[in-house]
Amino acid sequence: MKKLIVAALLFIGTGFAAQAQKYCVIDSKYILEKIPEYSSAQKQLDNISDGWQKEVDAKMQSVDQMYKSYQAERAMLSEAMRAKREEEIVTKEKEAKDLQKKYFGYEGELFKKRQTLIKPIQDKVFNSVQSYAASRGYDIIYDKSGGITIFYADPKLDKSEDILKMITKK
Repeated sequence: MKKLIVAALLFIGTGFAAQAQKYCVIDSKYILEKIPEYSSAQKQLDNISDGWQKEVDAKMQSVDQMYKSYQAERAMLSEAMRAKREEEIVTKEKEAKDLQKKYFGYEGELFKKRQTLIKPIQDKVFNSVQSYAASRGYDIIYDKSGGITIFYADPKLDKSEDILKMITKK
């Protein structure tokens, strides 16, 4: 009898806890893609990245050309000239890799540009979501574009359009 009462209380308690939480689903990727400033910033980042990649590729191509030239002339070079040319090739390759790291490495120029251009827009979305949650009384907002997997979400729970409207009003 005690087990039955405890089970009933747990069931009732679980029911109240489930009803107490209010949640909805958003798609932050969808929201960001609908914000014109985000698209513009992303295009700007892509252009900058492409330019830097071409610069790095040109340096690497130069190193490759130097190496091919060295391979062709190696038999005719003295030991001292071989060592000098090998050192030049290694130095140029290091410069190219350093440039690549400077632009694309951890906390490189691209990372800094992304922080400057994209982060303020992401913060705007985050603040709007927080404001939306507070004003509508949501306890949890799931983002279906991120790493959280949602097997099913009722479309009426998707409040992405509401968040987008709040952002575009500001």
